[in-house]
Amino acid sequence: MRGDPFRRLCPEVYAVGMQRWLCLLVLSVVTPAGAQAVGTQAVGTQDLQKCGGVLNPPGWTRSGVYSGLLGIRAITLGLDIQDSDSSRYFYAGRPLDLRLRTFHSGETLILQEEVRRSLGSAPVVTGCFMLTRTAGGLRGSWKAPGTVKPGTVKALKVSLEPLNVAKLPLKLPPSPGLQKLRSSDPLAFVKLNRAWVVSADGHSVREPLSGLEYPRLPDTSAALQAALQDRLLFNAVNALECGSSLPEDSQGNGYNLHADVTLLTSRLISLRENTDYYCGGAHPGNFTVGLILDRVKGRPVPLATLWPSLTPTRLKALYLAASGSDPASECDDVLRDMESSFAVSLSSGGLTLTPDLLPHVVSACAESVVIPYGQLRRGANVGSPYFADLYSK
Repeated sequence: MRGDPFRRLCPEVYAVGMQRWLCLLVLSVVTPAGAQAVGTQAVGTQDLQKCGGVLNPPGWTRSGVYSGLLGIRAITLGLDIQDSDSSRYFYAGRPLDLRLRTFHSGETLILQEEVRRSLGSAPVVTGCFMLTRTAGGLRGSWKAPGTVKPGTVKALKVSLEPLNVAKLPLKLPPSPGLQKLRSSDPLAFVKLNRAWVVSADGHSVREPLSGLEYPRLPDTSAALQAALQDRLLFNAVNALECGSSLPEDSQGNGYNLHADVTLLTSRLISLRENTDYYCGGAHPGNFTVGLILDRVKGRPVPLATLWPSLTPTRLKALYLAASGSDPASECDDVLRDMESSFAVSLSSGGLTLTPDLLPHVVSACAESVVIPYGQLRRGANVGSPYFADLYSK
């Protein structure tokens, strides 16, 4: 697995933790276009007035989340009046969003539903919401464009009420990432705020909409449980956004996560996440994330806490010495010229290093190496509370 593109393009993910799915859109190196295709570049143009009206919502519209019925089906809809391309909705129990473009005709709010059928194609309009404001809610209809002749598909009734996401009860433990998601992306919060499925042996948990699984430690501290929950939540948000970024003929490619506990001691836990994804960009991608956490507090343990001497320059030197690349190979030059940035994790055998900033074209050169603990003992922090977990007396 290769370097984590979120770290390269979205360093705030590593600075403050849980972030909105917008980072994933940057990674696909494309522009937003189409329901179930946000973040994928479209070729050609579309009829911007397929549902009628003029661009932007009417003056009374306010950004927010609404829930209710489209016909007989429950939906949740997010309006963003700051960006005419950012509104979206989803059907209850369904993982993917449908993108909406906002228009108006007089005081009527028009939401144009857009979907892309295939990669490289322009979006097509698949539905038109015609909504008016009534007693704080939204009332109106949805119909497929052009279905106005007698005998064609009739319009479906739409009834929506404002949803106060801040007051929704939590269906998962109140972890920092879940609380942050509630405010940063309330629509994603509504979708993912549901009980997860614990495996029969209790050692893993599955998020039902994305299908992603993550290690679980029974009888561990609440703080560590929250940290592990937030890692799965972070990946689930990205997985669902990735799926919504794909056109209809590419559904099922998406985002795959394989996470393992690589070391578990009385004070430390280390994990390794290997992710591969295709979200509609020029090519598939993959990356590795390494985690070292305090087993009780659930907080990250900086590498410098364990080995103060392991500067980025020192890590690169250790990696090059351990990789044993052929001086005549193309990878040798790539590795010597790369930035000193690695996904790091702990295992029973030592410190695992994986380059995480190699460009896609040379990502095959990013092999992992393991530096034995004995080789690092001279630079270890003997005063660290974790020293005894790595070095016996």
